[in-house]
Amino acid sequence: MATTAQLFEEPFDADEYIERLAWRIPGGGSKGGAEAFNPKTLLLQFENHIEELKQLDVKIQRRVEKLEHQCHREAKEFAHKVQDLQRSNQVAFQHFQELDEHISYVATKVCHLGDQLEGVNTPRQRAVEAQRLMTFFNEFLDGDLRSDVFNNPEKIKEAADIIQKLHLIAQELPFDRFADVKAKIASKYHDLERQLIQEFTAAQRRGEIGRMREVAAVLLHFKGYAHCVDVYIKQCQEGAYLRNDVFEDTAVLCQRVNKQVGEVFSSPETVMAKLIQNIFENKLQAHVKEKLDETRHSDVEQYLKNLYDLYTRTTALATKLTEFNLGSDKHTFLSKLIKSIFSTYLESYIDMERDYLRTRGAMILQRYYDSKNHQKRLIGSGSIQELKERIRQRTNLPLGPSIDTHGETFLSPELVVNLLQETRHAFERCHKLSDPSDLPKNAFSIFLLLVEHLCVEHIDYALEIGLSAIPSADAKNANLYFLDVVQQANSIFHLFDKQFNDQLMPLISSSPKLAECLHKKKEVIEQMEVKLDTGIDRTLNCMVGQMKHILATEQKKTDFRPEDENNVMIQYTTACSKVCAYVSRQVEHVRKSMDGKNVDTVLTELGVRFHRLIHEHLQQYSYSSMGGMLAICDVAEYRRCAKDFRVPLVLQLFDTLHALCNLLVVAPDNLKQVCSGEQLTNLDRNLLHAFVQLRADYRSARLGRHFS
Repeated sequence: MATTAQLFEEPFDADEYIERLAWRIPGGGSKGGAEAFNPKTLLLQFENHIEELKQLDVKIQRRVEKLEHQCHREAKEFAHKVQDLQRSNQVAFQHFQELDEHISYVATKVCHLGDQLEGVNTPRQRAVEAQRLMTFFNEFLDGDLRSDVFNNPEKIKEAADIIQKLHLIAQELPFDRFADVKAKIASKYHDLERQLIQEFTAAQRRGEIGRMREVAAVLLHFKGYAHCVDVYIKQCQEGAYLRNDVFEDTAVLCQRVNKQVGEVFSSPETVMAKLIQNIFENKLQAHVKEKLDETRHSDVEQYLKNLYDLYTRTTALATKLTEFNLGSDKHTFLSKLIKSIFSTYLESYIDMERDYLRTRGAMILQRYYDSKNHQKRLIGSGSIQELKERIRQRTNLPLGPSIDTHGETFLSPELVVNLLQETRHAFERCHKLSDPSDLPKNAFSIFLLLVEHLCVEHIDYALEIGLSAIPSADAKNANLYFLDVVQQANSIFHLFDKQFNDQLMPLISSSPKLAECLHKKKEVIEQMEVKLDTGIDRTLNCMVGQMKHILATEQKKTDFRPEDENNVMIQYTTACSKVCAYVSRQVEHVRKSMDGKNVDTVLTELGVRFHRLIHEHLQQYSYSSMGGMLAICDVAEYRRCAKDFRVPLVLQLFDTLHALCNLLVVAPDNLKQVCSGEQLTNLDRNLLHAFVQLRADYRSARLGRHFS
């Protein structure tokens, strides 16, 4: 294999190269090929090939040195060329600077010459213009306007320029000598001005934008330019208000005119601002006045709705109009226009809003109580009522006669929705119509009215009625409706709280009124919670009283000391069955009436009182062996009923009571062992002894010695 540089081109693999070399040598393959493997031949060929590689390396090294020498030589030549080019560039740059200086010098001379020519030409032009004006002035002086410029309608633009200048000159002349000519010039001035305005009006009607632009440019220097703008504004509104929606018509009109004024007038922002001012002070103000004045004294609700709607639509229109060029401070300009229309109405807004809400809230409440044929009771106030309230809270005694509400809670979701709806609309109007500095104060006053009508006049009144309707604890077959009052009051207050957060908070969140609102809300909540707690506590007492009544009427002494010990067929007593059924109904009632942690709190209290009642009830009887078994069955049923409470404490209490009942039936010799059991070991010894004393065999079996 010939040894050349091409064999080492990338990618080069040394192992592959050696393999190819060995394979090509006769007897050098790994399998020997046609001849047997001969290591000496392979070694000899490798040595020869190594020599060839050394010679190739020498050749390549000489070639590299030659190329490096050539590269150095060419680099020096290139450097010399670059230096020559830099010197040539420097020379060219110097020539360019000299040329630039020369051009600047020539330009200075030309400008100087131009100034000199202008200095000569300007006085000449002024003299020519003065001579020309003097010629026209002489015509006015003679009273004979012979020039074609004053008699040719096609040259009205040129005539306007001349008469405008003559009018300025005439104002400087003494009146006594030139009164006649000044009058003639003024007459011609006003005549041309009138013709130009008529021409502008005709062009506007024909839609000739180019002609309107030309005439407006001429009139710009006349006193009647403002009248021209007024005519334009008046004419562009003709036929623009054909629909009933003045706001939409105004937006469309301004959109159309905005494109046109830029093509016609030299200062379109001024014309556009004047158009909008004219619309606001005439069309919109008249529309607002008509809509509001017709309902201001006859229908306050409709008046407030109209005021909110009109103000909202006006501000929305103003927002659209900010897209146009109306000058540097267009937002202030539009705000002043809106204020000029609504200022008189906004000043008295909050007073009318409060009066309306006060009247409307009272009407909604009265309408509800009338529908129930209910004459609202006067809830007392002052020191006597406060004393009664404190006594009721501390003693839980019903002060005053109990009234029968026939299951009516006197809480109406429909009434609440109506009150909250009215208040929501009031908050929306307050947000839109109140001055930013007065917004928190106004919103707070609306909130106080909501508290008065919803929380005081409705919820608090219903709680008072509900408390009065709760029967005494020893009442028989009492209907307990206060939990329904609790349920509805809770739902209503959630709605009240939602409106507080959604509607009121954004209006007062960054003002000192926030603290007042939160304090008022907390005060209302605390007052309601006191009455709710009192009512729930008295309701629980009634439940326990009803259970006590069932036990007193249904439980017999013979239940636990049957005459025939061997013929007891019942699983638990009738009293137990009725009490459990009653308790299950009340537990379900509590769950429907409460939410959150309140359910567990109330059920815990009811469960503890239930357990105390059963515990005290069982201690009233004496138990035979079979009676003790029946008592255990009763307690087991009570414990099953207690599971419905889903309160661990209540279940634990009944588990302990069940263990205590085992003392009624356990063999005398096993009493100590049972008393040391897991559930009874931590109980007071006197309590255990008291239960053992209930056994019919207590004295005969001398069971007291186990506790001595």
